[in-house]
Amino acid sequence: MRFLLTDEQREFGRTLDGMLGASATPDVIRAWAAGDHKPGRALWARLAEAGVFGLAVPEEHDGMGLLPVELSVAFMELGRHAVPGPLVETVAAAAFLDRLGDAAVAGDRLAGIASGEAVVSLCANAPYALDADAADAVFVIEDDTVRLTERHGPVQASLDPARRLSRPLEGTVLARGPAVTAAAAHALVVARLATAAQSLGVGRALLAETVSYVGQRTQFKVPIGSFQAVKHRLADALIALEFAQPLVHAAALAVAANAPSAGRETAAAKVAAGEAAYATARTALQLHGALGYTDELDLSLWIRKARALRDAWGTPSECRARVLGD
Repeated sequence: MRFLLTDEQREFGRTLDGMLGASATPDVIRAWAAGDHKPGRALWARLAEAGVFGLAVPEEHDGMGLLPVELSVAFMELGRHAVPGPLVETVAAAAFLDRLGDAAVAGDRLAGIASGEAVVSLCANAPYALDADAADAVFVIEDDTVRLTERHGPVQASLDPARRLSRPLEGTVLARGPAVTAAAAHALVVARLATAAQSLGVGRALLAETVSYVGQRTQFKVPIGSFQAVKHRLADALIALEFAQPLVHAAALAVAANAPSAGRETAAAKVAAGEAAYATARTALQLHGALGYTDELDLSLWIRKARALRDAWGTPSECRARVLGD
């Protein structure tokens, strides 16, 4: 099993990092949280042009096929820059439509996802859908039935203001039966992989910013980063993130190989990366002191996202049960 990224995969990550670093994502995040989706949709189009969404779409629908390793590289960068929107839900919807294998249901939607023209949300056996107010369509899966809706209830408060939740309303039934259940299980695997990678990126960004901050903030005329207790907190965060990294990569390889263990491995990656990012967020909050609690601090956008991603597409207890249940 190869645990090292290829030169092309690393370059893909660096390209996304450079593009997103020049995109003023804190402004995009705040606009999205306020219900202004125009800057977010513009960034979405640039991500699609870079090939991000095509990584979950088959070639016959203008994508590149499901490439889980490249997908995890992309989502790590999306997390590093806290890009808003139903990113995971859109690639999960693509995986669902592809695995469902129903041309009448997929229609032109897969090509629309690959091109970035379609922003899609997917809600599977859950009361709320993410960013339904920004999505062109929401797929709602309930047991063995999938329906499509463009209507939703009022936007609800969320731990992360940029993750706008609302209850999807009645829509059109697209398909029923075992094929829906099987496709939904596949979509869950892809969603957990993408969420794990996204969480890892969030954690990396939080750690880097906190290391920089403690090197500048002084107490008793010395940087607080020189204090042993601070070093220990940062070391613990780094170790947790480093431990999660190979689990995410192994999960991507398992999904790429369509291995029977893919469900278990993506659950393990999800819980490890989610817990690592959340622990790093708590460290960042504490070491930034009272400044960490302010909305004006850009880092607060990452801190709140880490907590929300920890529970998205499977709480830690659900993911641990999946690991132990196989």
